[in-house]
Amino acid sequence: MPDADLRARIKEMLVKNLMLQTTPEQIADDLPLFDPNGLGLDSIDALELVVSMEKTFGVGVPNSEVAGKALRTVNTIHDYILEKRGETDQTAQKIEKPA
Repeated sequence: MPDADLRARIKEMLVKNLMLQTTPEQIADDLPLFDPNGLGLDSIDALELVVSMEKTFGVGVPNSEVAGKALRTVNTIHDYILEKRGETDQTAQKIEKPA
């Protein structure tokens, strides 16, 4: 699945399952999901998001430590899904490796 399609599906899942008062197109890939200056999601939203990810993408989040890293932005959710599916994202690998 192309990256843009996966990101679009993640945004659609967020809007639909969390009943957000926004459109998928208005959510930037790097917008903080839980920051008051971002989407402003809360802990209940986090639980809903974890359940939605499992139903939609077949990817679970085992604990709050992983959730804290994986659920920051659409980009981090995207990379987490690819990692759990065993796919690679060359861009993410380049960013994460120290120079």
